[in-house]
Amino acid sequence: MRWDKYTIDTTTAAEDLISAMLAELGIEGVEIENNVPLTEEEAGGMFIDFPPELPKDDGSSRVSFYLEAGQDHEALLARVHAALENERQFMEIGSGTITYSQTEDADWMNNWKQFFKSFTVGNIFIQPTWEACEEPDTEKIRIVIDPGISFGTGKHETTQLCILQLEKYAQALAGTDGGWKALDVGCGSGILSIAALKLGAAAVTGIDIDENCIVSAQENMQVNRQPSSLWHFYCANLTDDQAVQEQEAGGYEIVLANILADIIIPMAGALYGCLKQGGVLITSGIIDFKEQEVAKALTGAGFELLETNRQGEWVNLTARRN
Repeated sequence: MRWDKYTIDTTTAAEDLISAMLAELGIEGVEIENNVPLTEEEAGGMFIDFPPELPKDDGSSRVSFYLEAGQDHEALLARVHAALENERQFMEIGSGTITYSQTEDADWMNNWKQFFKSFTVGNIFIQPTWEACEEPDTEKIRIVIDPGISFGTGKHETTQLCILQLEKYAQALAGTDGGWKALDVGCGSGILSIAALKLGAAAVTGIDIDENCIVSAQENMQVNRQPSSLWHFYCANLTDDQAVQEQEAGGYEIVLANILADIIIPMAGALYGCLKQGGVLITSGIIDFKEQEVAKALTGAGFELLETNRQGEWVNLTARRN
């Protein structure tokens, strides 16, 4: 579906006023762009390890709204212009000029796909569902993935660090009586859960706080032809939900936690509780300057640190419950 995009050049002081004015005109779902730095509270709420680097805040702001393409919007735009001039009497709104461009849903949802190509991590060949390519080397394990709106193409350094560690410790568990089980905390697209099954796990469980990730993980399991009897995904918060902690307690030989440092730290005790004695925790999503903080939390929860691995500015910590 195509959309007409209209962007108002204004000021950060006026962006809320203009958003409310647009809403009164029946225009909803505005998009605001500015260079105001995130507060610590905002950054924490977005689950990011560090805020993005922005240009210096010059007080400017861009408020955009979208109208269905192919319709006559002249009368509505005239009302927007008139309302802007009215607001100018009460507040500095900047130039108030409106620029036009056109976009479509596919631009938002699919343009990134051109940058996701098949690649290999360790002994695993990862292929996006939309890419037609030759079969990989027969010695490689093939995973077909569509992350949808979830994290988990396999391209990110944190995911690759987890895959490499998962390969190593899965090999050590090969031949275990009754098989071994894995818990994927923050499962995203389900890529690590799929890798665990293809590396020999008897069953996997995936948890995420985002329902969209659960849907994505289930669909990717089906694409990879993994029987539903081998996997289970559900929406939950392991850190806070005692019922979930009790349900998953002591059930796994491997726990995967490819999430952020600030989530791993308060979750350390719950992660420890999910492992069987001798079980291994594989973590990543840890920015390098938070490595020591995470390590301290893990050892404080009772873990023995086994390995530290790095890729770029990202760190993997692998630990064992003794």
